Order: sequence, then C-alpha cells, then structure tokens
Amino acid sequence: MTSLTDDVAHTLGVVSSRNEPVLLVGHSYGGAVITNVGRSELVKGLVYVAAFAPDEGETVNGIVEAYPPAEVSKYMRRGPNGEWASEHTDEYWAEIGWDVPVGQRAIWDAESRPSDNRIFSEPTGVPAWRTTPSWYLVAAEDKTLPTVIQRDMAARAGAITSEVPGSHFTPRVRPADVLTVIEQALAAL
Repeated sequence: MTSLTDDVAHTLGVVSSRNEPVLLVGHSYGGAVITNVGRSELVKGLVYVAAFAPDEGETVNGIVEAYPPAEVSKYMRRGPNGEWASEHTDEYWAEIGWDVPVGQRAIWDAESRPSDNRIFSEPTGVPAWRTTPSWYLVAAEDKTLPTVIQRDMAARAGAITSEVPGSHFTPRVRPADVLTVIEQALAAL
C-alpha cells in the first residue's frame, strides 16, 4: 500500500514467480491492483470482493469522488506526509464494521496501516477485466465502498456478480461466501 505502481510490480513479481496459471482475488484497494496485474498471461481470472475495479485512466479517488461520500469518510484521517488511515474508534466499529466480532477487531486494527496517497491517486492502466473472466462479490451493506459503486463497477466489468449481506469486512465476516465465489471461478476456468 505504497503506490499503485509499486503494489502492482510487487504482486506481478509474485505471479511471475509461480510460472503457472493464477486466479487473482482482490479486496477493497486490492481490486485496483489485480485490475492491473491481471494483464499477465499467467492470470486466468479475477475475483473482486467489495473491491475497486477501475477503468483505464481512473483512480480510486476519482471513482469515490463521482458518488456521494461514504460513511467511512468521517473516520478517515490524513497523516503528516499525505497518507491516510482510518480512525478505529468504538463509533467506527458500530457504524462501519458492526458485523466484525469484537475479538477480531483488535486483529484488524493490528494489521491496519496508513495508506500512501498514491494508492488513491495513481491512474490504472488497461483493465484486465476487459479480456479476463471476472467475478464480483458485492457487500450489500458496505459503508466504506458503497454498494452502488460496487454494482456499477461489476456491471461495467461484465463480472459474474453475487451479493452478500454485511459490511466492507466481507473476507473476515463471510469467508465461506468468498470461498464459494473463488470455487465458482476456479470451476469455470
């Protein structure tokens, strides 16, 4: 989460080192990463989980700014070097991640780190979803990446789309549903 360019390069390095077919799965900002890494010939499919699926030239900021502000915006704080971090207060968890069990909140907080502004401001290249089979799992009550944005991106990408109830923390609170979409993608590929 240093820059889209760096994160794509790092992930592409991992994909290339496998030297075998790959199904990429991305959550949240990770969707912007797989949208670009997915151009690798090794990538056979993309799975977006409440994730960004930008089009060519789009930025994460540009996508979110085209819609009314998400509820999470009131909990976002800018650091001294332009980085962004969520303020994980009790109010944040009650409004944004109400479905994350209390015991898992500390784990999420420990893994959380500031995001360099470049992950939000660097434009995407030609999106892999134009030529690569794609699936999209929408989080129906997401207050971080609003559902309307998810549905719009999934439709634009021509992704096979399914929906689950819950917050942006879908991988944590609905892992079986995420696994189901991954298995569907693998079976189709």
